[in-house]
Amino acid sequence: MAGHSKWSNIKHRKEKQDKKKGKLFGKFARRIISAARRGGGDPEKNTELRNIIERAHDHDMPKENIERAIKKGTGDLPGVEYEDYVYEGYGPGGVAVIVEVTTDNKNRTIAQIRKIFDEHEGNVGERGCVSYLFDKKGYITVNQQQIDELELFELVVEAGAEDIDQNDSGFYEIFTNVENFSDVKNRLDEEDIETDVAGITRIPSTTVPVKNNCGEQVLKLLEELDDHEDVQEVYSNFEMDDRALEKVEAAN
Repeated sequence: MAGHSKWSNIKHRKEKQDKKKGKLFGKFARRIISAARRGGGDPEKNTELRNIIERAHDHDMPKENIERAIKKGTGDLPGVEYEDYVYEGYGPGGVAVIVEVTTDNKNRTIAQIRKIFDEHEGNVGERGCVSYLFDKKGYITVNQQQIDELELFELVVEAGAEDIDQNDSGFYEIFTNVENFSDVKNRLDEEDIETDVAGITRIPSTTVPVKNNCGEQVLKLLEELDDHEDVQEVYSNFEMDDRALEKVEAAN
């Protein structure tokens, strides 16, 4: 996911999610319930909850849905208890895959996740088998037409960003540590700078190039995992340039 592929893969996942907002709202609700149960219902004191709510707002999740999920998490409203889990494994071509889930039935979910991996020539591995290949970071993209690179750099670094890159797709990529993500995002909002992608993600330290049929198999695996109702996020270290990604998508 370096260069072209990092932007392409994250943008690809965002576009897929935008097409199924009803299901996405349900996923956000589960994540909000879980975060509020662990750290309380005040976003100002619960960074995890604040980050999830910001993402939910970015996807136009209704305010009343968010508030109801928070109350279920804090126990002010009755609801199902959800737990967060992370599963790791390998997909076609040896690409690393991380799946973050929020579920009320761990046994049911892991059985279904294993089945999806098996059906797409992959397998679930032991805890830690691929997570060392990823760094957890805040990730924000900004259209280059909105602001000069130097001006943006000074703005976000002052707010706590670690780095900023300029890619060939017309977007700046801003990287932060998890703790400073909200500060950087809020600073951009204060300056009325629109963001296209903004959230906590896992950036691979090494990538695995995939081509042709292998690339198609990888995308099918990731999309089916992402479509599962308990799955919150799917990450992989596959590398595919824009043209190859568009070709695979056009064929499906």
